[in-house]
Amino acid sequence: MALRQAEKSGGDAVSRETDTDVSRETETPAPTSAPGGRAARRKAAQEAAKRGGRRGRHSGAAAATAAAATASEPATAPTSRLEARRAARAAKDSPSLIASRALGEVFITLGVLMLLFVTYQLWWTNVMAEQEAGGAANNLQHEWDKGGGEKKNLADGERFGIMYIPKLDVKAPIAEGIDKHDVLDHGMVGHYDKNSGIKTAMPWDKKGNFAVAAHRNTHGEPFRYINKLTKGDKIVVETQSSYYTYEMESILPQTSPSNTSVIGPVPPGSGFTGPGRYITLTTCTPEFTSTFRMIVWGKMVDERPRSKGKPDALAG
Repeated sequence: MALRQAEKSGGDAVSRETDTDVSRETETPAPTSAPGGRAARRKAAQEAAKRGGRRGRHSGAAAATAAAATASEPATAPTSRLEARRAARAAKDSPSLIASRALGEVFITLGVLMLLFVTYQLWWTNVMAEQEAGGAANNLQHEWDKGGGEKKNLADGERFGIMYIPKLDVKAPIAEGIDKHDVLDHGMVGHYDKNSGIKTAMPWDKKGNFAVAAHRNTHGEPFRYINKLTKGDKIVVETQSSYYTYEMESILPQTSPSNTSVIGPVPPGSGFTGPGRYITLTTCTPEFTSTFRMIVWGKMVDERPRSKGKPDALAG
């Protein structure tokens, strides 16, 4: 009667009791009685105990066998003194290997030094020379604006003018002399004076050849692209009192460094047939060498006082 009432009133309680009983029976099944009574059960228990003991003895014997096998492995025999010395020598680097490593390090160091030198020559010298030349040109113009007459007696290395080549975007100060260290290496254009071997004219002279030199590569390289000038291109020289405008006339792509006739009063091969007011630009060629000289000639076409302003070639 109670069971039927529990089923009617609360199915959950019945299921819990039922599940508990079932799980108990499933998890720990009751031992079944061995047939044959108490003596048979005692005999079965003894046999089970014997079987368990044999399994334990077998596992212990296996562990002991493994330990004995490990202990019985032969130890590595120590090397003799001779073998030890040989092994030590083999571990050291051979003289040839040490020499090859040292030589490799020397080559790497030389390569780095050469790279630094090339960078210095092709880039840093230009940076320094352009800064110095730009500052020198500006200083000259400030001095000229203060007034005064044209200075005629110039010392070696003294700056007296500024050269413009509008087509090449060149603006460089002009100094007396063509000394490499005092003039050309500072990004300036040098005038061939008496200390250069041949004294050439100044822009304000009524006749003569105003001859100058400059680097084509490194140290500002103001004449880098003068080979691109064509007939009629303007070259302007500014001094304290005047602007002198020249027109490019002809070019000599290559000649010997000893050919000083190219800066004479009437240079042969220039196309000029008589005395006049000329300009000659000289520089090294081919690029990055000083084997030969390139020559560019021009003739004066205009002279203009600075007080009247820039010439047309610079006005644009």
